[in-house]
Amino acid sequence: MNPNSVLYLSRKDVESVQMPMQEIIEALEDMFREKGNGRVEMPPKPGIHTRPDAFIHAMPAYIPSLEAAGLKWISGYPANQAKGLPYITGLLILNDPETGIPLAIMDGTWITAQRTGAATALAAKYLARPDSATVGIVACGVQGRSNLEALSCCFKLRKAKAYDLYPEIAERFAREMGENLQLEIEPVKTLPEAVRGLDIVVTSGPIVKDPKPEIEAGWLMLGSFASLVDFDSSWQADALRQADKLATDDLAQMNYYRQEGYFRDTPAAYADLGELVAGRKPGREREAERTMGVNLGLALEDVATAIRIYRRARSQGIGIELPL
Repeated sequence: MNPNSVLYLSRKDVESVQMPMQEIIEALEDMFREKGNGRVEMPPKPGIHTRPDAFIHAMPAYIPSLEAAGLKWISGYPANQAKGLPYITGLLILNDPETGIPLAIMDGTWITAQRTGAATALAAKYLARPDSATVGIVACGVQGRSNLEALSCCFKLRKAKAYDLYPEIAERFAREMGENLQLEIEPVKTLPEAVRGLDIVVTSGPIVKDPKPEIEAGWLMLGSFASLVDFDSSWQADALRQADKLATDDLAQMNYYRQEGYFRDTPAAYADLGELVAGRKPGREREAERTMGVNLGLALEDVATAIRIYRRARSQGIGIELPL
């Protein structure tokens, strides 16, 4: 480590490290086991809000077992899509836990997408039926893609259905992801088609504080698992209350969001993902249970992924040294 410089990794650099999705899932499982045993540090993320339904969050975390400490500065602006700009953008800073000196500054956009998909797959490992073979993807953007990729690492998927407000996006998603994953993907015209009768459902649209959810009670079949990447933006209150088990990735952070006006009609989570991975609380117990995971997105996930990317980049000679 050079205390007078910091390694800068652009998005292209981060992607060129070529960290497989399966490795990200494994990294998150190791981290959540540490979290479940109380061996990490992560305060609830503070944020500022410069536009309606937009946010810029500061997300710090420390994982002693990985010797990893850092912070992600991340923004989510739904109106960006109409401007041809990404909804999610951000940077991630890693610090040396021993000295506090910055080690790296890297693009956080790719990391955010991949670790979010990995967190869904990890939640599904504990809450979905092991024989789950069909998936519904609601909203076919970046998160729809990463979530389906991650789920394909953990389940023997047979078929997926893809729905988006813009049919051409669902069609492109089906074509491209079907080829990438060697999976039959059907673009569907209506929302119920992407929810009813499927083993796993992922909703990944924009997160809004005052949603107009459309997914009704009874659409999610008995025995299915749903990943609510977009919080409660897609699910009506009666549909949420039908869950036999609803888990989150961090109970304290979910309570924080409730205080900020989110999850007003969402039942309390019975466990967080760390408790499930550490074996402190049960995951799925019966085949017919309806289960849901509301992963809020944790700095721990980013840092667990980023430290591996940083070490790979160092070993591969990727990135630019910048003077401090």
